[in-house]
Amino acid sequence: MKIYTKKGDAGETGLYGGARVPKDDLRIRAYGTIDELNAALGVALASLPANDASPLRASLLRIQSELFQLGAELATPRGTKTKSTLIEDVQVETLENEIDAMEEDLSPLKSFILPGGSAPAAQLHLVRTISRRAERELVSLNRGEPQRATVLRYLNRLSDYFFVCARFANRLAGVSDVPWSSS
Repeated sequence: MKIYTKKGDAGETGLYGGARVPKDDLRIRAYGTIDELNAALGVALASLPANDASPLRASLLRIQSELFQLGAELATPRGTKTKSTLIEDVQVETLENEIDAMEEDLSPLKSFILPGGSAPAAQLHLVRTISRRAERELVSLNRGEPQRATVLRYLNRLSDYFFVCARFANRLAGVSDVPWSSS
């Protein structure tokens, strides 16, 4: 099977179920940004130490799979049957529980912090910003094509999760967060 089909040469792409839409359609932008987020998350995972046995690696790998699930849902027009598992409230709750668990091991924030510190933390801060953009894209799509509320909650929580993951990655690396100074 060839990787190229030539079906998109005129600026359209196919959704699950066969419908064709312009490549700059809000739906395509939303799941395209989810795909970018997943790729950036892969880079962040690759930057973790090879011998990292922390629960962070397993959680980030799980989230990569969840992002694939989310992308599949967004690539499927409403009313089209799909075999994909949907993101549900349990995934939102898992993110919240993991945020709470990591924060127990972190010192309380006393100021804003700059993205950086260790290489994995810097990568996770980039992942956080892409996550925020994905959320904005989804909000734009939601205005014209209502999406499930759980999906909106999941993406909102995900950027908070990546912020805490970045701080946690610094802690694992023995590197301090970089405080912001207004001067």
